[in-house]
Amino acid sequence: MALEQLCDVVQRCQAIKDEGFSPEDYDLFFTAGRTCLEQGNSAQVLSILVDEKNKNIVRCMGWNLLGPLVQILLKKEDKNLPHCHAILSHLLEVCSPKELLVGLLEQVEEADTGSIAETVTLLLKPLQTVLLRLGMKKASSVGMALSTLLSQVARLPVPVTKEQEEDDVFGLCHCCTALLQFVKPFVEEVKEGVKDNNRISKDNELRVELLKFCMKSLSKPLLEVQLKDPDTLLKSPLRDFATEILIILSSIGESLPDLLSRNVLKRREVPGFLEEEVRYPKESLACLSHLLFVDHIAVDIFPAVLSPIFVLQCNMEYIELLLSSLLTNKFYLVEDNSLPVDLLELKTFFSVPQNLVKVMTLCPDQTLRTKGLKVFQLSIDKFNTEAKYKFFKGMLKTSHHAGVEGYIIKNIKNQIDFSLKPCNGNDWFLGKHLLPLLRLVLCLPHGPETDLLQNLDRIMESLNLLRYMLIRDKEWENETGIWTELYKIEDNYLKPLRTGLNMSKAHYEAELKSAKENKKISSKGAIHSSSVCTVTVDNEKLPNMTPEMQIQVLQSAVFTFDLIESVLTRIEEIIETKERPLNVVLF
Repeated sequence: MALEQLCDVVQRCQAIKDEGFSPEDYDLFFTAGRTCLEQGNSAQVLSILVDEKNKNIVRCMGWNLLGPLVQILLKKEDKNLPHCHAILSHLLEVCSPKELLVGLLEQVEEADTGSIAETVTLLLKPLQTVLLRLGMKKASSVGMALSTLLSQVARLPVPVTKEQEEDDVFGLCHCCTALLQFVKPFVEEVKEGVKDNNRISKDNELRVELLKFCMKSLSKPLLEVQLKDPDTLLKSPLRDFATEILIILSSIGESLPDLLSRNVLKRREVPGFLEEEVRYPKESLACLSHLLFVDHIAVDIFPAVLSPIFVLQCNMEYIELLLSSLLTNKFYLVEDNSLPVDLLELKTFFSVPQNLVKVMTLCPDQTLRTKGLKVFQLSIDKFNTEAKYKFFKGMLKTSHHAGVEGYIIKNIKNQIDFSLKPCNGNDWFLGKHLLPLLRLVLCLPHGPETDLLQNLDRIMESLNLLRYMLIRDKEWENETGIWTELYKIEDNYLKPLRTGLNMSKAHYEAELKSAKENKKISSKGAIHSSSVCTVTVDNEKLPNMTPEMQIQVLQSAVFTFDLIESVLTRIEEIIETKERPLNVVLF
């Protein structure tokens, strides 16, 4: 029935000249043609379409069959595939390229999640054929096609592990590889223009569309991809894709050093056509920076003569942006207290916080340090109770930074406080599991000789934690186990701390007294009071400073010791008060 209808409408339309077909003709041709294809009559449809008498009909109306034709090709039914491929090839040759482009991109846009990869890879070659038929006027059409394709590819899940990239279940790797083949002739065309003119016009429309493609590829999917080292995955499609994107940028006249330094040099050499922020999105440039300096992609085409300070300056904004992206797009999507302890067995779940510690402690930019700390705390919040416990233990053993250790101890205090509240009890921050963690907290790295100033943050948080627990956890309840452990804490922590504090305070007070006396002598003698002098404390020379600066530094140190002593004394008083009734009974 459908085949007869198709033959009838075609026979009737043969008598119509040029493009005088009515809307009814289009509807009948589409409906009958679709039904024939769906019923498996692709061979008969092919014979009708290739008939020379029907060439004008096919040229005007044939592109309407793209939808049903693509759906049948995606089903991969063997008996129909050869004829359907032949029909598609004939349509690409005869139909208007503009109408074909619209029809093919509609199929890409309408692909559901499960068929994105298959649809994209099926239609890339036909799309390329159509675009090449457009000749010199294809730039905007190339841009439209690339934008549509990348928008769909960006919906595909990104492989995380080596095995996922190898299996490529969702097809992202295959799509990325196919996209590179798709853009190849257009890149070559721009490069040929360079050979002819010895330069690349920044306003070349095709070049601009390829630049937009590269920038969008850097933003998605590459910004979300964790590339594997060649030692881990010898053949990595995603790594190859990243490499080719950088090579394309260089090929179309984009200098990688210039791209990297745009935020520093604030170049606006391309007025009009596209605004700077649109042409060079910061997210894309941040990904470019990561690929160059972290993944070492395309380092052979990046000059090694740039100053490390300049390179660091260029990267600061990108580091901040990547941290912000991680903060807003990743951690906020994860529910608090949801990440299980098993994840800590994965190297990255422990190495990422350690790298954040480097940002927090070594980065010269205050904004970045602050954002690093915020992401660090977010990562802590996402772990469940057992994972937090083991994470804290690991960080106390490996951070080797008093400020970081102090911050971890503050988090431990918060977890203990939470656990002591009604209905929040757990096995990790109360009782027997807590005690080994407290032993890591309440200790001095070098006994009484520990540098108290260098370890100030850790010591103050440790003392505040201990004081809180002694006040909050009553001796007769002893939920934390602190009262059972108290005698060990006194011997191993409080007494060595008191000894070290007395020694340090006496030493600095003597130095302060000597510095004041020297200042009096120098003010009466020939030496001017602003003369530069050196000070030795704990066998280490302080930087050259005036007597006034020297006194100020020493006074600050003594004040710090007073601060430590104030909290330590309060703890000693609490312990003494608790022990006093017991002593009365004994005597």
